[in-house]
Amino acid sequence: MIRFIPIVLLAVAACTQTPAPATADPASGAQCDATPVQNLIGQPDDPATVDRAKAASGARTVRRYETGSALTMDFRPDRLNVEVDAGGKIVKLSCG
Repeated sequence: MIRFIPIVLLAVAACTQTPAPATADPASGAQCDATPVQNLIGQPDDPATVDRAKAASGARTVRRYETGSALTMDFRPDRLNVEVDAGGKIVKLSCG
């Protein structure tokens, strides 16, 4: 009987609901679109360039990180992700 308890606990855990992913505030209509800022790839990672990318993408927030950094897996449709290399150049721009 004791051997079946872990199986029962796993079955119960599998039935629990996971929270819904975060979404943009529907009232604000904020939604990021990284398509118009792809031309900034290869540019230096400086505040003016990042601000320009934020404005052009329609993002409300920016997450800047270096290639290989650990990131949270939360999805934010109003956030622009700016990946930079060790040399300080932008290598990827995406939303989420």
